[in-house]
Amino acid sequence: MDHGPGYASHKDDYLKRMKRIEGQVRGIERMIESDTYCIDILTQVSAATKALQAVALGLVDEHMAHCVLDAARTGGPEAEQKLKEASAAIARLVRS
Repeated sequence: MDHGPGYASHKDDYLKRMKRIEGQVRGIERMIESDTYCIDILTQVSAATKALQAVALGLVDEHMAHCVLDAARTGGPEAEQKLKEASAAIARLVRS
């Protein structure tokens, strides 16, 4: 009973955020091309990284609130699989 991704109701918001991040990354590229001071570039890299982390945390939250919760209500092997997926995704985020 899959109703699409948990973030479906916020898809446009995520796409807007990703476009903004894409612009940030392109700006960093231009900074490097124009020999901008290292610390200024690192500041922008940090901002882009934080923006990507915010998207990732939002997606984890949506996944837990929809996909994992729905699977837990249903029970069985799918519930275990969804919990394992979520745990692995969180572990990857923590390591990054």
